[in-house]
Amino acid sequence: MMAEMSEMELDNRRKRLIFRSEHRGTKEMDLLMGSFARQYLAGMSEAEVDAYEALMENPDPDIYNWITKVEPVPAEWQGPLMEKLQAHQVV
Repeated sequence: MMAEMSEMELDNRRKRLIFRSEHRGTKEMDLLMGSFARQYLAGMSEAEVDAYEALMENPDPDIYNWITKVEPVPAEWQGPLMEKLQAHQVV
């Protein structure tokens, strides 16, 4: 059984994920994922951070199409995280 991360380790992970979210490779995804990460990552639990990090391993076009509802979200990515991403408004 893995020990829980310390708050400092989790905070460092969040910072790395914000950077990765802002540097996805396409302007649309940089804005979408970057603004989402800045707004929500600080308040996410370790399990939610794990889920977000796993989602980010998917190709940009797939994530973008799921968030914008152009394509159906695969069952494994359906849930509160995707719903929050789909409701997120870039300002």
